[in-house]
Amino acid sequence: MLGRTLGLGSLAVLVAFGSGTTSAVAQDRRAVPSTCLAIAETLPKARFAAFTDRSRPPVWNAALTRDEVEITYIHHSTYLIESAGGVRIATDFSGLSGPGDPPDIVTMNHAHSTHYTDFPDPAIPHVLHGWNPSGGPARHALEVDDVFVRNVPTDINRFGTFEADGNSIFVFEVAGLCIGHLGHLHHQLTEEDYAAIGRLDVLMVPVDGSWTMSQSGMGEIAERLHSSVVLPMHRFRTPIERFLQQIPEFAVERRPSASITLSMRTLPRNPTVILLDGV
Repeated sequence: MLGRTLGLGSLAVLVAFGSGTTSAVAQDRRAVPSTCLAIAETLPKARFAAFTDRSRPPVWNAALTRDEVEITYIHHSTYLIESAGGVRIATDFSGLSGPGDPPDIVTMNHAHSTHYTDFPDPAIPHVLHGWNPSGGPARHALEVDDVFVRNVPTDINRFGTFEADGNSIFVFEVAGLCIGHLGHLHHQLTEEDYAAIGRLDVLMVPVDGSWTMSQSGMGEIAERLHSSVVLPMHRFRTPIERFLQQIPEFAVERRPSASITLSMRTLPRNPTVILLDGV
């Protein structure tokens, strides 16, 4: 994986939380650096390990070139991200990820049962909770073949219920793209949050405006991150136009398919909201 060296030295296994997340054999290797961070020093203080199964060669997705990623809307806040190297990731996984084999990686957040499951398929190698069941923030920094996943913890604060570090913004670095999923975000981001997130080429944003943060607040975040592609989610019956009004300078594309293939070379020139089928 390309990127700058952070000088963290030889590192041991990642501290990871959640049932289904496998441990890894420590390797004497440099940290896998993030290519999406605006300030490298803000990388969460996690320890890294190579989670790639070196005993088998990667199975490349013949439908994608190595600089492409396919993103499919599944339901609610779940998108399926598929790399050219064959790694499949389901976001805010509640048990559904579409047809085919179980994903290689699932991320979950502690908002409602539509954002996590206590009973993930045991066949899923890597289950990443956006919260730490033992308390404190969850810290993930996971490399699987051609994918690197990390998280930025945020709080849950809904209808009088507060849970510190109950949500995570997950960032997926694949094919040179920085893809961010806001999860069940409830509050504006701090300058420290923005620095920890870094660059996001693709932003998955909840647009319901009630259970998560307000639509105006989400619009402000989308404008601040200035992502090339914004993929709405978590919409319920809320007219999508209400969210679009918050970011009037963004172009809008409605796609007849639930899937889209993206690469650095095909990103739109101007920030664009892309509505996939089913959203």
